[in-house]
Amino acid sequence: MTDPHSPSSPTIREELQRPALDASELPLQTLYRREREWAERPYLHQPMPAGARTWTWQAAVEESRRMAAFLKAQNFPPGSHILLLSKNCAWWIMADFAIWMAGHVSVPVYAAIRESTLAAILDHCQPVACVLGPTDQTFECVTARARSASMPVIELPNLPEAERVSGALLWDAIVREQAPLPGEPVRGWQEVATIIYTSGTTGQPKGVMQTFQSVALMAKSVLPAVPPETAEGARIVSYLPLAHIAERAIVEATSLYLRMQIFFVESQQTFLRDLQTAQPTIFFTIPRLLTRFQQGVHEKLSPALLRTLLRIPVLRGIVGRHILAQLGLDTVQLAASGAAPLSTDLLRWYRALGLNLIEGYGMTETGITHATLPGHLRIGYVGESSPYCETRIAADGEIQIRGAMNFLGYYRDESNTQHSFTADGFFRTGDRGVIDEVGRLRIIGRLKEEFKTAKGKYVYPAQIESLLSASGLYEAVCVLGSGMAGPFALAVLPPEKLAASRTPEQRSKIEQDLIRDMERVNAQLSAHEHLRFLAITAHPWTTANGFLTPTLKVRRAVIELHYGASFAAWEQRHQQILWLEDADA
Repeated sequence: MTDPHSPSSPTIREELQRPALDASELPLQTLYRREREWAERPYLHQPMPAGARTWTWQAAVEESRRMAAFLKAQNFPPGSHILLLSKNCAWWIMADFAIWMAGHVSVPVYAAIRESTLAAILDHCQPVACVLGPTDQTFECVTARARSASMPVIELPNLPEAERVSGALLWDAIVREQAPLPGEPVRGWQEVATIIYTSGTTGQPKGVMQTFQSVALMAKSVLPAVPPETAEGARIVSYLPLAHIAERAIVEATSLYLRMQIFFVESQQTFLRDLQTAQPTIFFTIPRLLTRFQQGVHEKLSPALLRTLLRIPVLRGIVGRHILAQLGLDTVQLAASGAAPLSTDLLRWYRALGLNLIEGYGMTETGITHATLPGHLRIGYVGESSPYCETRIAADGEIQIRGAMNFLGYYRDESNTQHSFTADGFFRTGDRGVIDEVGRLRIIGRLKEEFKTAKGKYVYPAQIESLLSASGLYEAVCVLGSGMAGPFALAVLPPEKLAASRTPEQRSKIEQDLIRDMERVNAQLSAHEHLRFLAITAHPWTTANGFLTPTLKVRRAVIELHYGASFAAWEQRHQQILWLEDADA
């Protein structure tokens, strides 16, 4: 039985999450204010085959009201769960608002989710309905529930014909026939707004319950990082999964508090074109995409020549602006990276081009807790703590966070919830870090990912992976070696490099590049951390095969399970570079 006086009990957790803002600042209250004050200002931009479609604030809220009225008419019990399964699009945002207006809880899931994981989530949260958009696949578990009439499916207008579900309802037909929900229905600060299932780097996803207050505070934690000159007329492109806490906070939630237009992309193939069309002033991204952009630049302009050009003052600005324009980033006034560690070399590279790139930090359970403020940049640090939370470093180096943005708990999992908090109410992040003299946080790595070599020395793989990623030579990389003589790196090369390695001459050249890079990395490490070899796999790591999370982080447990039986044999080869064939994988 839970002790109500324990600081980690639900009662005490709610007390720690006491109101930190006025009710008028909660998401729905703010949305209605924007509906009135910014009525005719453009808000959502959706690319379509026949041309882009734009919604003003008034039009977007009215469409949300119509869907909310429909959901209300279904007489679902208050606080019912409604699944949001779609790639990012304008209707995703409007559906979320509609679910909230109707008195329910949105449960967003990644469009790239695996069938087995989605089936487990459906069984766990028991949604009463599903809003379905494009996902590039069909899900039998959704089709089966729709067929049995246990879960109505509402199809978004941009859903491809091949992904349609028999008997589903059509969004456009509903909003055309349904009168808008009247008035201004609101939700309480401590009501559950959304259940976000974690991306599952270490097992089955857990359902993180976030409140309307925490959604608002996530946005308010982001706002101080936005330069004042960027706030007016801000534009952002939404392409990372809205089912992820960072995109949800930085794009959807922040748009309510910042006069910001949201642009969506049509497909991966049109990404650069859509980016150039949107001309974003704010750009949120992940290290993997920044690395791909850099690799593309280096294919056209050698790193050595680019460094030379950027050292010439009269050319630096011209060259930097040209490269950023080619990437669609020349109008960006603030770029932020999150979701995974960003190498310091990569951050410096972009800043040398003239891109105002910073880092931030947060977790699904804590919201966006750290961001670099204007004029407070320190390379390698993710910024200062939000005013809505406290951050401390425990004796073992763990980053621990307490405050009103912390989640209520894991849905239907009080045991894990209890174990996630300290006795005095701090959330255990599982990340290792340090805080400098002015309060800026540096992430060192995951506590559970550190391992001991056969010599009993601890290795922190995240910092080595960051050094390797800085070279731009790899598509993805994972440092391993628990119980071995020393660590090694397992890596995936970019497709064009992997293809080139099929010829002996090119493979030899690539090997020399990899050996030089390994020597560069080892020169920055302690002796016990030196990489003993580098293994190159031809087996791709993707979200579809489960090697990467939807935000493109490596699932270390999956890597170890898939390749682990071969580690000892690889070590016995005594080669600096191992080219793994299918048999090795």
